[in-house]
Amino acid sequence: MPTLSPRERVVIGVGAAAALFVGGYLFLVEPILTRSRAAEATVPVREATLERRRLLIAQQPRLVEELAAVNARLEVESGRLLRGPTAPLAASELQKIVKESLAAANVEVRSERVLAASDQQGLLEVPIELTIVAGVRDTVAALVRLERADRLLTVKSLRIRVAATGQPRDLLTTLTVSGYLLSSGERAAKADGAPGGPQDD
Repeated sequence: MPTLSPRERVVIGVGAAAALFVGGYLFLVEPILTRSRAAEATVPVREATLERRRLLIAQQPRLVEELAAVNARLEVESGRLLRGPTAPLAASELQKIVKESLAAANVEVRSERVLAASDQQGLLEVPIELTIVAGVRDTVAALVRLERADRLLTVKSLRIRVAATGQPRDLLTTLTVSGYLLSSGERAAKADGAPGGPQDD
């Protein structure tokens, strides 16, 4: 086997060193640099996320107070809903409330009918349509009494016309009054979330 000359040995040594250097750069240095650049790119995003979370944590006491206030208001307002527990029973209660309010305002009820209930995002809207006859003042007084009722009522539609051509002071008013009832899903959720189950009034 021929021996290598000093020059060949130098060339082989330089080649091996170059191969080690390139291999070390590709397999060690380059991955480290890539991870470092990726970490530098994600640092601002992580800092921003951390800052947002810190601000949210700092707002926690205020948010807890606001949530308690909203829950208290919802509890008060839910007391103004119709008792139900079904739409026909709620409609019966609504008819009674409306008739009492109209009777106190000296208004004559000519006709009334219960309309179909509809779901309004967790609340069941129970409407009734009435036709009443009264003077201008009594009609206004009746509408004011409906607005100030203990239950949450809304006048969904209102049509006013003269009752008879010979009696221009009497108005024939057709109005749709709606009351509200918790839907069955909302009542179940409230019962599950309330300690000790639901309580009937």
